[in-house]
Amino acid sequence: MATQSVKQSYTIPCSSVFRDAVLALATKRGVNAADLARSVMLIVPQGAIEDYEDPGDPPPGDRETIVLKSGPAEGRPWRRKPRLQLRLPPGHSIIAVRKALNMALHFDKGEVKMRVEKADILAAERKALEEAHAMKKRQHEPPVELLQSREELERLRAIVDNLAFEPLDRGVTTFNEALHVMGFAPNARPDIKSIRAKYRVLAAIHHPDSNYGSHQRMTQLNAAMDLLRRHIA
Repeated sequence: MATQSVKQSYTIPCSSVFRDAVLALATKRGVNAADLARSVMLIVPQGAIEDYEDPGDPPPGDRETIVLKSGPAEGRPWRRKPRLQLRLPPGHSIIAVRKALNMALHFDKGEVKMRVEKADILAAERKALEEAHAMKKRQHEPPVELLQSREELERLRAIVDNLAFEPLDRGVTTFNEALHVMGFAPNARPDIKSIRAKYRVLAAIHHPDSNYGSHQRMTQLNAAMDLLRRHIA
C-alpha cells in the first residue's frame, strides 16, 4: 500500500502586506501558499533561492488580532505577529520558504521571469524521487508512489509557464526599465550589494547555457546591471 508523503507545519512570520499578497496569489492560481513555495523550490536552484531577497519579519507595530479559542484566556483578543501556516516536506528553513514565496510574488508581477523546459521538469521529478527515497530510508517504509508527485509537478509547471519572460522590445534604455529587468520595485533606490545579489540570481536563470536562458535576456540583464551601477556610482 502506498504511503503518504510526510509533511510538517511551518509557521512563517511576515508582514501582513506580504501575507495577504501570498494568499491572494494562491487564490488567483487555484492553489495554496505551500504550492507556491514548492513550485519555486522544485524549479529554481537552491543557491538562487538562498541569494534572493528576504522580505523579513513583520515590522514593529504590524500585528494582527485573533480571539483565543482555548485556555484560561479563551474568548479574549490577542495581538500577534502576522504569519503564514504552510505544510511542506521537512528540512526547509523558515527564511528559505519565505524567500521562495517572495520569488513567486515577483514571478507573478513580471519582476523575475523564467521559462520551464522539459529538462527542468525531469530534473524536478528526479528531485521529488530523491526526497521520497530519503523519507523511506528514515522511516523504513516501502517506496512512495510518485503519481501524486508527478501530478503536482505538472500543476506547478503550469503555474510557472504562465510567468514566462518576454524581453523588452526596445532593450533597456531607462533607469525604471533597468529596475524592472533586475526585479526591483518601480522607483526603488537599491544599493550596490542588493544589485549584485539580484544579478547573481537572475544570471543563473537567464544565462544562455542554462536550460531556460537566452542570449537576449542575458544581454538585457547585463545592460540593466551596467545602467544601475552607473546610476549609483
